[in-house]
Amino acid sequence: MKVASNLKDFVYKSIESDILAGNLHSGDIINEKDLVEKYGVSKSPVRDALIALCADGILKSIPRYGYEIITYSVDGVYSMLQFRFVLESGFISRKIDTLTERQLDELEQLNEDCKNDERTPFEHWAANETFHLKLMSFWHNDYALQELRLTMNRLTRAYAQFYWNSNRDVLLSKDTEHHTDIIEGLRKKDAATVIEFLRLDLHNFGGFEDFFLQAR
Repeated sequence: MKVASNLKDFVYKSIESDILAGNLHSGDIINEKDLVEKYGVSKSPVRDALIALCADGILKSIPRYGYEIITYSVDGVYSMLQFRFVLESGFISRKIDTLTERQLDELEQLNEDCKNDERTPFEHWAANETFHLKLMSFWHNDYALQELRLTMNRLTRAYAQFYWNSNRDVLLSKDTEHHTDIIEGLRKKDAATVIEFLRLDLHNFGGFEDFFLQAR
């Protein structure tokens, strides 16, 4: 059973990695037979991985045809970014006075990773995700942290879709340029300033300098 589970996880992560790397694109169709041949495994772990990918909203099953890579709509991503803004800004406005200098120094260190333009797009996204999850963890609300983590996971795949369809000449660090302003506002305990820079930070997504304009 453990071997089968490991093979399923291997296939799952391999398909997900191909999506993030731009080897598979939204709307592409994959099928069980091709995956069995590609990964050199039996049908069972491939089928289990495909079922799990469907359950996680990455694939959509098309009977007697295959599995389609889910396409994220602009409005769908906009809704997730709106949710993030409400969640993150709400805790900032209520809890900003509880932050310590040590916690802010942690954010400074994490932000250095976000400034690194020598990384791959998804190493950069992971650094951005870590920054926001770390800030959320400081509020000591496990439910909110879990909800943000789930949303960021979905946005990872949306980021891949929109990144590969955007102007990739833009520096990766461009979409996290407001982290420095956020940290400065947190140090000053200025919630209004932090929330405004959070709004601007969320506007930069997937290679677009103002993603929210795409949803108009």
